[in-house]
Amino acid sequence: MTSEIEETVTWLVVPTLPAPRRTIHCLGRRRRAMKRAFDVVVASGMLVALSPLMLLTAALVKLTSRGPVIFTQTRVGLNRRVGDRRTRRVDGPEVLDRRQSDRRGRNTHGRLFTIYKFRTMCNDAEAGGAQFSSKGDMRITTLGRFLRRTRIDELPQLWNVIRGEMSLVGPRPERPEFVGDFVEQIPGYGDRLQLKPGLTGLAQVENGYDSELEDFRRKAVYDAIYVQRCTIRNDLRIMARTVKVVITGKGAC
Repeated sequence: MTSEIEETVTWLVVPTLPAPRRTIHCLGRRRRAMKRAFDVVVASGMLVALSPLMLLTAALVKLTSRGPVIFTQTRVGLNRRVGDRRTRRVDGPEVLDRRQSDRRGRNTHGRLFTIYKFRTMCNDAEAGGAQFSSKGDMRITTLGRFLRRTRIDELPQLWNVIRGEMSLVGPRPERPEFVGDFVEQIPGYGDRLQLKPGLTGLAQVENGYDSELEDFRRKAVYDAIYVQRCTIRNDLRIMARTVKVVITGKGAC
């Protein structure tokens, strides 16, 4: 699968690396600082420039359906611990060390944070528990379908970028209810958690929304490729592709 997917991303520049990257720390302090500065400057500019659109969207969400304008959800962010040493396994069941048990009581595989989006579903969309959205999902409102197709619903995450919880470009942050299973079922999935999650990313523009396990397997491969090719130049190329996705509605759910 890896070689097949690599053929689809030949538009990315392949940097010369002394050794394969494993985590965000392999980017080097200077490159990480440049990426963070790029995130803050661009996200702040976008937040100001797009504020009229965001205000209009907020008004439309409020007028067309019951519930809050902004939808919040817990996601798994950057895992700063190489190899996720917070847990070990003994005959199958998970055992937590004392510090992790005191802090959260369970392994989350990364730092938890609150993500912000414009609400696109009915207010009680997950009354029956966490679940993925799918094609033709009846929980999505009429306005919500448009917001998802154009990715306008993602714009409040610019605040997550400015706060440092996300980057403009990186792996898509997933929900803690599902991450543990993905880490166990998908080889290398945990590696993508060692790079700050992104508002957009290689997997997002090439793979679209995920609803099946195979989609997440492909996403993990795309994210592994991005770690090796993470540069400001490639981030700009991915962002340019994102504009195309927004215009065409490719991969929307």
